[in-house]
Amino acid sequence: MPRALPAAVFVTLLIGLLALAAWQLSFVLLLAFAGILLAVLLRHLALVLSRHTPISTSAGVLVVALGIAALLVLGIVFLGPQLFGQVDQVIRSLPAALDQAQALLERFSWGQFLLERVPSVEERPSWNILGTISGTVSTVVGVVANVVIVITVGIFLASDPQLYRRGVLHLVPIDKRRRAAEIMDALGRGLWRWLIGQGMAMATVAVLSGVGLWLIGVPLAMALGLIAGLLDFIPYVGPWLGAAPAILLALAQGPTEAVQAAILFLVIQQVEGNVLMPVIQSKASSLPPVLTILAVVAFGVLFGFMGVLLATPLLLVTIILVRMIYVEDVLGDRSAAGPEEQPEGKAA
Repeated sequence: MPRALPAAVFVTLLIGLLALAAWQLSFVLLLAFAGILLAVLLRHLALVLSRHTPISTSAGVLVVALGIAALLVLGIVFLGPQLFGQVDQVIRSLPAALDQAQALLERFSWGQFLLERVPSVEERPSWNILGTISGTVSTVVGVVANVVIVITVGIFLASDPQLYRRGVLHLVPIDKRRRAAEIMDALGRGLWRWLIGQGMAMATVAVLSGVGLWLIGVPLAMALGLIAGLLDFIPYVGPWLGAAPAILLALAQGPTEAVQAAILFLVIQQVEGNVLMPVIQSKASSLPPVLTILAVVAFGVLFGFMGVLLATPLLLVTIILVRMIYVEDVLGDRSAAGPEEQPEGKAA
């Protein structure tokens, strides 16, 4: 017993130090997780490519990465000027749309009540022009650097995942390595299925939003649809953020158009939530809505924008780990096994 006590104290201190280090390096870990998501995407696309061509999987990762980069470049060359021009017009049109929204609110007593509680221009803090410019430049440089890190991590992980897999397994006791490998496989399958489902949902929202706004007669429908599709990556919060600029620009056309735009986005969300997502979740990874909302809030409070952006896949990883390690292994309840634990092609 006397010898066991120092060992227990040492393990407790080690766990505490590791937890403190993880908290201090949380942003780095989030970047690494984003790189893992990208690696899962590149690896599975490379596997599909290698099945239908003589190209090896490792070479397929590079081919897929170059193919995605080429598509982005072609999109920027051919659609970029028009799209960026529309996005620029959206940004320039928002102040006028906000003024019209303010004028509309001033007609109602409840609107005046809300406007009285919004700080006026004089009450808002003054801006330092040089500080704003330098801050913007540093932000852009930081974002570019983070994107480069994520891409680099993703490509290296996707090219040779077994190298890093073996490294992780060496940290696990020998008698537990088989189960650890099963858990890692389940995590990979779960994230891949989630990526498929999320991509389908984002594409559907972008197309429906763009076409719907075009039919209503809202200007810049293409850019607004793209914004709505991209923001749909953030569950529950993103769709409302994507709808806001479209409704504001529709309000500039008239109250009728604004109401039609609001109804359009409500219909799209109903179609996504009640028709599209059940179909996607039957083939992909299903996440409880309440836990998803709480995860967005919790990870946002803890880690800021990156936490909000990665909240859903982080929640998925947490659910798989809790189910497989605690529910199945500790409690011995195998009835909770999900589709992520079954090999591809055998999922329920």
